[in-house]
Amino acid sequence: MDPNARPDQLDSPIVARLIRYGSKFNTRLYRLTGGRLGGKWRVGAAMRKPVDVCLLTTTGRKSGQPRTAPLLYLRDGERVIVVASQGGLPKNPAWYLNLVAEPRVQIQIGSDTRAYLARTADPAERDALWPRLTELYADFETYAAWTDRKIPVVVCDPAAQV
Repeated sequence: MDPNARPDQLDSPIVARLIRYGSKFNTRLYRLTGGRLGGKWRVGAAMRKPVDVCLLTTTGRKSGQPRTAPLLYLRDGERVIVVASQGGLPKNPAWYLNLVAEPRVQIQIGSDTRAYLARTADPAERDALWPRLTELYADFETYAAWTDRKIPVVVCDPAAQV
């Protein structure tokens, strides 16, 4: 892995701010339209093959307040799989730290919101899911090459089945 291959401009505070505001805007738009707008990711590898977006709501580990992040997801039966890639940054995203502290989450897909119990995939599960995730969105592989951390894969099981 060569973390130096990550473009320097991606670590700019301006880019971080744009991502934060873009996520908030996407979340509002998604909620207002039941996912009709903001429900597809069309950036990078998804330019030609758009990827579905869900809204993951965690409980802030410090604030105790709900925190929502728009994320790409993979359906695996009743489970929802998300990736804590954060664009290959050296640290895990805040939403991931939140669900590690409090695994009860809500996921909105389209206009449907359900309760889930989130957990980090064990190594064997991650190895089995990773090829499916990179097929869904090839840039996950690029992000993995940009960081020394093992990017967490998160398995969300329906709360009623846990």
